[in-house]
Amino acid sequence: MAAMRIIEDSAVFRPHGWVLKISTLPLTFFDIHWLGSLPMQRLFFYDFPHTCSHFIQTLLPNLKSSLSLALQHFFPLAGNLVLPPPPQMPYIRIGHGDSVRFIAKESTGDFGHLIGDHARHSEEFQALLPKLKNMEKLKPLMAVQATVFPGAGIALGVTFNHVVADGRAFIHFVKSWAFLNASQGDSSLVNKYPLPDCNRDLIKERDPQELIAAKFMKDKWDWDDLVSTTPTNKLRLTFVIKRSQVELLKNWVSRKLMEENGSEKIRVSTFVVTCAYMWVCLNKLQENGSDDCLCHLLFLADCRRRLKLPETYFGNCLEPCFAAAKKNELAKENGIIVAAKAIGREVTELEELGALREAEKWLSKSEERFKSGNQVISIAASPRFGVYEIDFGWGKPRKTEVAHIDSMGSISMAESRDDDGGVEFGLALSQDEFNRFDAVFLRGLQQLH
Repeated sequence: MAAMRIIEDSAVFRPHGWVLKISTLPLTFFDIHWLGSLPMQRLFFYDFPHTCSHFIQTLLPNLKSSLSLALQHFFPLAGNLVLPPPPQMPYIRIGHGDSVRFIAKESTGDFGHLIGDHARHSEEFQALLPKLKNMEKLKPLMAVQATVFPGAGIALGVTFNHVVADGRAFIHFVKSWAFLNASQGDSSLVNKYPLPDCNRDLIKERDPQELIAAKFMKDKWDWDDLVSTTPTNKLRLTFVIKRSQVELLKNWVSRKLMEENGSEKIRVSTFVVTCAYMWVCLNKLQENGSDDCLCHLLFLADCRRRLKLPETYFGNCLEPCFAAAKKNELAKENGIIVAAKAIGREVTELEELGALREAEKWLSKSEERFKSGNQVISIAASPRFGVYEIDFGWGKPRKTEVAHIDSMGSISMAESRDDDGGVEFGLALSQDEFNRFDAVFLRGLQQLH
C-alpha cells in the first residue's frame, strides 16, 4: 500500500452571509428507500504534473472556496440526517453552522496504475475516500477528500449518504462545483448549470398522506438486516464495450428477434443490449443455485420526467426495476436474447404503466428477491450522467470510479471515456472470478463478428 500523508483536515462552510430559508427538509418515500444503505462513493482522477507545494498553494484554496459556493445552492449536502425515535420520521436538519469535512492528502502511490482498466485492489481506492462520521442520532451527509500524487495527478473522492440525493442529483452538484472552480467562482453558474430544486412538496404531492413513506419506514427495520458492511478483498476492473461492439450487439439482437418471428416488441437500446451482455457473462460466474433458480438484474429508473418534475430536482427520484430470468435460460446460446427480453419488458412496462407502480411494495419486493436465495446483480450509475465531462479547470477526468460497488455486489456504468457511444462497466471480482470473466467477456464479443 502507498504511504499517505495528511496535509489538511478541515471543514468547509457555506459562504458567510448565506441566508437560511429552511431549517429542516423532510424525507420523501424516495429518500426513505435508502435509509440504512451503505454510503455512495465516487472517485474522479485528473492529471496534475506538479509538486505537492503547487497543489497546496494554488489548487487547494480554490477547491475549498468553490465548494463553499456550490454548497449555498446544494445546501442539503452540508446538513445532517436526524434519526429521532419512532414513530417520528427522520429528516435533514439545515443550520448556519453546517459544514462538509474536507481532507487533503499526499500519496506515494502509482497514479498511472490507479487510472488503468486492469485489475487493482479495492483497498487502493478506499484509501482515497473520506469516511462519514458514524454518530448515533445525527449523521453528516457528505465528506470530500483530495489526494495529490506529486508530478502525476489528483484524485477527488466524495462519500455521501444516498438519503440526500441520487446519482443524477449528485452529478449535478459535482458539475456545478467543477464549473465554479474552473471559473474562479464565476456568478454566471446559473447560465451554465440550472440551480437545483430542493422542493420536497413536489414528491409529497404523490404521497399526500405519507402512506408510502410510513410503509417504507415499517419495512426498513427488517430490510436493514440485509445490508452488509463486510470488507471485501476484491479486484476492481473496467470493461469497455466499444461503440462498434454496441452496434454489433444491437444488430445481432435485432436479427435474432426477427428470426424468432414473435409478436413481442423489445426496444433494442444501448442500455438493454449492453446490460443483457454483462448479465449473461456474470451469470456464468455464479456457481451457487440450481439451474432453474431465478436470476435478477436490478436497475433504477429516474422518475423525474415520468412524474413531470423539474429535471433539476435535488433528492432521490428512483424506481427499482427487477428483470428476471432462469439461470439455465441465461446460460444457453441465445442467453443474451433472454436477458434483453427480460430487461426490455421492464423498460416497456415502466413506460406504459408509468412510475410508482405498486410503490408501497418496493421494499418488500426487494427484500423477497434478496432473501429468497435468488441471484441478484444490480446496476449503479448511468452512461447518461456525463461524468467524463466534469472539468475542474485541469482537463477532463482520466478516469472515474464508483467505489461503493466493492461491498454492494453491483456493477457500475458510465459512458466510455475514449470512445463516443461506447459504455464502460466497473466490476469488483475475486482473482478467480476475474480470470473466468475476462475470457467469457472477450470470447462473447469476438463471436459477434
